Amino acid sequence: MIGTVVFDWGDTIMRNYGLEGPMSQWEKVDWIPGAEELLQKLQGAYKCVIATSADHSDTQEMKAALARVRADQYFQSFYSQKELGVKKPDPRFFSTIAKLEGQSPENCLMIGNLYEKDIVGAKQAGFKTILFNENNLLGDHRLADLVVSQLNEISIGLIREL
Repeated sequence: MIGTVVFDWGDTIMRNYGLEGPMSQWEKVDWIPGAEELLQKLQGAYKCVIATSADHSDTQEMKAALARVRADQYFQSFYSQKELGVKKPDPRFFSTIAKLEGQSPENCLMIGNLYEKDIVGAKQAGFKTILFNENNLLGDHRLADLVVSQLNEISIGLIREL
C-alpha cells in the first residue's frame, strides 16, 4: 500500500523554462497544469515528498522556488541530489529517500516526467511509478506502472490500484 508519493520537481510540479541559475531567481515561474489540483487531492491521504537532481538548486533553493507559487505547503519533505549525494536515475537516490521517509520502497510511488531519470531508477529501487508524459512522447515505457498525459488523470483511487 502506497504511503509516500515522491514527485519530481521540474516539468512535473513547476515548469522548467531552462533559464540560467536557480529557479527561485527566475523572473517567471509557473505550476504545471493540474499539479496544484493533484496535490490538493492527495493532501491528507498520502505523505507528499519532492525530490530533484537539478544541478542549479539545492533543497533550500527548491523550497524557495516552490514558495513563489505556494507549492511548498503541499510537501512534507524536500530532497535534492546535492544533499543526498547521488543523482537520478541511480536507484540509491530513490532508496535513500524511502529510507529517510521510514518507508519500504514498495510503499512509495514516484511521479515524474522523464522516463530514464525518474521512472527507471525508481522502479529499480522497488518503487511504483507513474510517468507524466505531457507531450505524449513515443517510446518503450514498460517500467512505468502507469503513463498519463495530464496530472488530473491521477486520483487517490488510481494510486490505490497500483
